[in-house]
Amino acid sequence: MTPRPSDTARLPDRTASDLVLIVDDVPDNLSLLHDALDEAGYTVLVATSGETALQRAAQAVPDVVLLDAVMPGMDGFEVARRLKAGPDTAHIPIIFMTGLTDTEHVVAAFGAGGADYVTKPIRPQEVLARMAAHMQAARQARQARNALDAFGHATMAVHVSNDKQSGKAVWQTPLARQLMHAYFAVDPGQVPAELLQWLREQSSLADEGREGKPLTVTRLVSQQRRQLVFSLQERTSDDDWLMVMREVSDAAVVDALLQAFKLTMKEAEVLYWVVKGKTNRDIGDILGSSPATVKKHLEHVFEKLGVETRNAAASLAIKKVRSLSV
Repeated sequence: MTPRPSDTARLPDRTASDLVLIVDDVPDNLSLLHDALDEAGYTVLVATSGETALQRAAQAVPDVVLLDAVMPGMDGFEVARRLKAGPDTAHIPIIFMTGLTDTEHVVAAFGAGGADYVTKPIRPQEVLARMAAHMQAARQARQARNALDAFGHATMAVHVSNDKQSGKAVWQTPLARQLMHAYFAVDPGQVPAELLQWLREQSSLADEGREGKPLTVTRLVSQQRRQLVFSLQERTSDDDWLMVMREVSDAAVVDALLQAFKLTMKEAEVLYWVVKGKTNRDIGDILGSSPATVKKHLEHVFEKLGVETRNAAASLAIKKVRSLSV
C-alpha cells in the first residue's frame, strides 16, 4: 500500500532533491518500495546486488540507503561496512530490510553501521516514516558539521581505549575527514599512531592538571609542503577527546577566507593578496588576470564583506585569519 498525500504530509520536513538508494535482489520488493517512494516525491535509485549498490552510491551519493541484509554474493552487512568506511558515504543513514529478527542478526546490522531496521514483509508507510526521521537527523548533524567547517574548525572526537593502546574517531566533520585522509591516508574512524601517541601524552598531562601542547604534522600534500596543527579542546560527556585541526599554509588561508566569507575561489585569492598589500596590477600578474578582472572580483568581495575599501576588507580578513589561529 502506498502512502496517501495526507499521510506523507505528516512526515518530517524533507526536500525535493532527497535521493534514496534501494538495494534488494528481489524485484517485487524493489517495485513495491520504488512505487511508494516515487509517489511520496523522492528520487529513487535501485540496485540488485552489493557490488552495484556501491557503484550507485559512488556515482550519486544518496541521502539514505534501504538495504536488504541477505543477498547472494556480497551481503548487506558487507555493503554497509564498505559504505561506512568511505569518506564520502560514511554519513549516510542505512536502514536494513530483513526477515531475520534473531538477536544476532539485529546486532550484526547495527554493528555494520545500520541506523535502523525494518522486517519483511515490508510495510511502505513504516519505511517512509523511519526513513524520513533518520534523514532529518542526518541532515541536522551534517548542517552542524558544515557550520564548524565553514569557520575553519575541522573537528574530531576520538575515543581512546582504557589501556590507551588504541583509538577510534567516533565523530568527524567533513573537513576533518578530508584532512585526515590527505595527511595520514586513513579511512574514516582510524586514528594514526602519531596522533594516538600525542593523545596519550595529553591525557597524562591532563590527569596531572598540566596544560598540553598542540601537535604539528608536516606533510607534502598536493606537491606543497603543508602543516596540520591539532589542538585539544576538552573531554566530552562520553569521555572522548574533542580536538580541532587547522592547516598552516597559503592554500589553507585562502580556503579559510573562501568558507568564512562565502567567496568564490578567485575572490578568496584576490582578498588574500590584498591582505598581502598587492595592487590590482600585481594581483593580476600573480593570478594571470587583467587588473579590470581583479577589480571586478574585489567589488564582489566588498559586497560580501559589507565594506567599501580594500583597507577595510583586509582588516576584516586579518581578524578572521587570526581568530582561526587561536
